[in-house]
Amino acid sequence: MTVTTLPIQDFIQNAAEATSVANNEPVFITDRGRTTHVLLKFSDYQRLIREHRNMAELLAVPDMADIEFEPIRSRETAKPADFS
Repeated sequence: MTVTTLPIQDFIQNAAEATSVANNEPVFITDRGRTTHVLLKFSDYQRLIREHRNMAELLAVPDMADIEFEPIRSRETAKPADFS
């Protein structure tokens, strides 16, 4: 599944296009670089509520466990947590 991310200003200007994309995949909407909303089909939302699954499970990429990922562990790239 591809991931579509739109800054909120692009979403405002292209809401029709965003809803068209959301027919096939979730659309993540960001504000100042932080994800603030997810646009998805109402039927997907209903399924999410009905199955009592969390959003992470619904949006999970199939076969993610098969992807090799080794994060860079360095004090230079580490940032303090932002809990705001």
